[in-house]
Amino acid sequence: MDLGTFETLLVEQAGDALVVTVNRPSAMNALAGQVIADLEALTVAVETQVGSDGRWPVKGIVVTGAGEKAFVAGADIVEMQTMSPDQGEAYSRRMQGVTRRLEALPVPVIAAVNGFALGGGCELAMACDWIYASRNARFGQPEVNLGLVPGFGGSVRLAQRVGIALARELILTGRMIDADEALRVGLVNRVFDDPVALLQGALDTVAELATKSPVAVASCKALMGEVLPLPVVEGLDREAQAFRRAFETEDKAEGVRAFVAKEKPTFPGR
Repeated sequence: MDLGTFETLLVEQAGDALVVTVNRPSAMNALAGQVIADLEALTVAVETQVGSDGRWPVKGIVVTGAGEKAFVAGADIVEMQTMSPDQGEAYSRRMQGVTRRLEALPVPVIAAVNGFALGGGCELAMACDWIYASRNARFGQPEVNLGLVPGFGGSVRLAQRVGIALARELILTGRMIDADEALRVGLVNRVFDDPVALLQGALDTVAELATKSPVAVASCKALMGEVLPLPVVEGLDREAQAFRRAFETEDKAEGVRAFVAKEKPTFPGR
């Protein structure tokens, strides 16, 4: 799977998983403009190669950060220091575009958070389908400490994850929470003792995903994103339409056949 080369990302395939590592450890993996450009190029490349014509070279993506200190410590404050208001808005909108592309990818994206995930780092993690964390992970939206507001989706996605009251508390105080509290409030799904176990846990989950129908997984992901903001009745209507479309797929035919025959399915990905 040829996705190109990237200045600030390490990209490697591990079984059915694509592991994407933000690789600026000297800057705690901060989201400089080049990192955002690389993430943008990567998501575009994945969009064109995964899920088209039954091609599923990967079944899941794991996003993590180089080193043990930080997943992504946040936006690049040094770069932001000289930005004009127009440049600041463009910076926000470009990274927001990356997060929306991650959400729209046809395969699940898992954030494997080691160390600090603050500001833009927390926002990048929340754009993934779910978050796994190592014991040393720390989460927060500390923009108020810099006279700023969240710019990469934190004001929207944090409330979706933890509820509006806690999201307001965390954003307005800029308080950090540790991995155990993040697990308790529903920001992360699982906590692992160390970064090695964290990455292995994410890879194990992708291996589990690889046994499922890739078409059904992609459809479930798209459907859940689509119905999230809708009233119940409209959401149920969209669900019924998606259910109908599933009946048109070869994966549905194979899955039902194998179940009746008491066999393991071999999904064609169409």
